[in-house]
Amino acid sequence: MAKNRINRINEEIQKELSSLLRGVKDPRVQGGMVTITRVDTTSDLRYARVFVSVLDKAQEKDVLRGLKSAAGWLRRELGAAVQLRYTPELQFAADDSIEYGARILAMLRDPTVVKPANPENGGAADGTEED
Repeated sequence: MAKNRINRINEEIQKELSSLLRGVKDPRVQGGMVTITRVDTTSDLRYARVFVSVLDKAQEKDVLRGLKSAAGWLRRELGAAVQLRYTPELQFAADDSIEYGARILAMLRDPTVVKPANPENGGAADGTEED
């Protein structure tokens, strides 16, 4: 039951922070395409790790520094938007899950890496013949 509550809080924090990112005046954050992919909040709601994906990987460190610099303002605005007993302290981390997923997809599409399940049937894995 508590896990479901934490998941709802994580989703709400992610939604609010995504909308608040447009208001950050730091040029390091405004310069890059920033997406909040996931939020993990501790069970006591004291800390929230915010996973951020940046389109241009060269700007990733600068964007994280800009977000760390704006963390106080973001926390204050988040506290006004979300009614919680404690507004969690925001910790920003780079998220490479989108890049990892793209790499796995490329590997799956490469016939030298992934062999067909049943080469006699033209790659049909369920045993049915393809016409």
